[in-house]
Amino acid sequence: MSSTIDAAVNALNAKLDGESFEGSVKFVIEGEGAVRIDEGGARADDGPADCVLTADAETFQGMLEGEINPTAAFMSGRLKVDGDMGLAMKLGSLLA
Repeated sequence: MSSTIDAAVNALNAKLDGESFEGSVKFVIEGEGAVRIDEGGARADDGPADCVLTADAETFQGMLEGEINPTAAFMSGRLKVDGDMGLAMKLGSLLA
């Protein structure tokens, strides 16, 4: 597992702060791997999910740090969403 994935899992679990997340969302970080978020929290996992978000490592890191707005990243094509858009928006509010 890459250090980027490790850092992403830790950061997402900190943002979840013990809260349950209904549904499943997978972040595919190009060239690094995948992080899956569901009711059990965030972990390195490339399993199936209700919504798949794909971005490069720089965009993903910017969203985690609050420097890149997830909606703006989607509108500009830097973030691709496949599946349940409602879950993507729910996750976007978590990252904000």
